[in-house]
Amino acid sequence: MAKLSTEELLDVFSEMTLLELSSFVKAFEDKFEVTAAAPVAVAAAGGAAPAEVAEEQDEFDVILEGAGDKKIQVIKVVREIVSGLGLKEAKDLVEGAPKPILEKVAKDAAEAAKAKLEEAGAKVSVK
Repeated sequence: MAKLSTEELLDVFSEMTLLELSSFVKAFEDKFEVTAAAPVAVAAAGGAAPAEVAEEQDEFDVILEGAGDKKIQVIKVVREIVSGLGLKEAKDLVEGAPKPILEKVAKDAAEAAKAKLEEAGAKVSVK
């Protein structure tokens, strides 16, 4: 049998009725043990999954928006919250606001850090 080009195949398919195309697809699936519906089902399921993930967020970022009037107190709290941070690093972090203080932490930890920072006079957001 002579090989047909893509254009020739498309011409043949364009001349077929929907019933003929449907039977061709069924025969193709049987012969090659594949299914034409699988990619559509996977795409539909894949489209729904990110929306569910967004609703059930379990990792949060604590962002320092500003130090406020009590910068020294905020620096102390930042050192307390972020382990291994020296005085200079904490000061640079506070002065460079807006900056993330904690990234990808549990909601409890994010809320606790936010409360401590706000108590010290900082402006904080959790995303």
